Amino acid sequence: MGRNTRKRRTPLANKAIAASAALALGGGGLVWANFYASAHEDGNSGWNRTKSTSSRVATINCPDVGQRLTKVPRSARRTVAKELALLDRQITAAYTRLAETRQAQAGDANYVSNAILSPLKSKRTATLDRIRITINRGGGKAPRDLSRWAQCQGVPAEPTDGGQQDGGGQNDGGQQDGGGQNDGGQQDGGQNDGGQDNGGQAGNGPVADDFINIEDVQPNSRNLPNGLPANGDSGSTGSFTTRCGTNENENRNSDNVIVAPGVSNGAQHQHDYVGNQNNNAFASDQDLANADTTCQNQGDKSSYFWPVIRIQDGSQDIDAGQPGGGQDGNVGKIVEPAAAELKFVGNRTSDVVAMPKALRIITGDAKSFVNGLNNANTAWSCTGFEDRQVTDKYPICPEGSNVVRTSNFQSCWDGQNIDSANHRTHVAFVQADGTCANGFQAIPQLQVRLEYDIQAPQIQNGQVQNAFAVDSFPDQLHKPITDHNDFINFFDENLMNQVVECINNGQDCD
Repeated sequence: MGRNTRKRRTPLANKAIAASAALALGGGGLVWANFYASAHEDGNSGWNRTKSTSSRVATINCPDVGQRLTKVPRSARRTVAKELALLDRQITAAYTRLAETRQAQAGDANYVSNAILSPLKSKRTATLDRIRITINRGGGKAPRDLSRWAQCQGVPAEPTDGGQQDGGGQNDGGQQDGGGQNDGGQQDGGQNDGGQDNGGQAGNGPVADDFINIEDVQPNSRNLPNGLPANGDSGSTGSFTTRCGTNENENRNSDNVIVAPGVSNGAQHQHDYVGNQNNNAFASDQDLANADTTCQNQGDKSSYFWPVIRIQDGSQDIDAGQPGGGQDGNVGKIVEPAAAELKFVGNRTSDVVAMPKALRIITGDAKSFVNGLNNANTAWSCTGFEDRQVTDKYPICPEGSNVVRTSNFQSCWDGQNIDSANHRTHVAFVQADGTCANGFQAIPQLQVRLEYDIQAPQIQNGQVQNAFAVDSFPDQLHKPITDHNDFINFFDENLMNQVVECINNGQDCD
């Protein structure tokens, strides 16, 4: 096995939309601008809003350098990944200082800029310079003036003004692979707490504005869940379901071997793992290939992992004071899924080809609250209401209904690479007509559906009780839009061939 995975006992209990969030300084105050747009929406389906406020800074927005580095020599990637993880830790330290110095900020309008953002910029400049040197020494060519990504900005809290959309006016954003739709909701600071903190037991979310009653969401607001045409009579219409459990082994850690190999606590939030049991930051491909698996079909040693959900009911879990847990603002009791469905489906216009072994795919964006929605791809719903899905809200489900979170992965592959420097450009979502662009090949699309038996939160006077939320980086404030899902393919060759045959022949196999 690879280095020991930290195991813990706990009680049982989308082509993404074209969007961005911009922050600028003007008019004597901070301006938070949200721009939601789609290549397939008309002028009435999206909405733009610019909001000006002189309120306190709620979190910190730094350029996501990792997503911008698309050309890094293979020999330099592990070192660059460690430096990128250091950038994340620097942001966390700055966010922690932001949260701990509210009194000083109230007495000095320049405190955040001088005492938090300026030192952060200096640290990031030094780290970015090391990244530049590493890329160039590895035979690559680093982007000119990496230091332009050193500057971070303060994101102001948005006061509650009663003008927030209710998430009922979703448009599908042109996402043709079953995910990434903009639900018309607001990417908000969400602060309803009198300006003292960002809500939640750890002071960094979630807050009441992060929740919506699922019955208030409009139905039929997204594409078909499997991305296939309604008549189902074209393309590769079969499916293959692999049964790997719900993490009954309670195999969890706060690493991410895809994004931060060799970095302990590289994710700064806990992941549930099903399938491969060797997944940690230090696992090699050989470790993963030789691992045990929780999948019923032992030919599937793939790693499936996602951020855990916690209930903030005042109780603490075993990692209350540990990295990835309470030390990183992730508090409350971890809830194991009541059900986990892992299904591979086809392409609506063509046959699919086999995935290469060790292919890595990340869907969604753990930093989308400050990055904007370009890579966001999440769907929240409730059993019995799954034609109603939201992206930037957690659903409040009626009695007897369970919370559902769904992730539909990219299903076009460049035909060559099992990963890319930013872990995204080697795979893509299909185009609006269902085809793969740029010579990419259609591969089986992984769909992950997780179901949770969670007591509905109660919201009174703008406050939320018994909130649930996904683990997140501290500065992401546990926003639902930050949900994401990860996959590393370790099907053996024979089983992968069976998957492809089932899908291309229109069979439903498991």
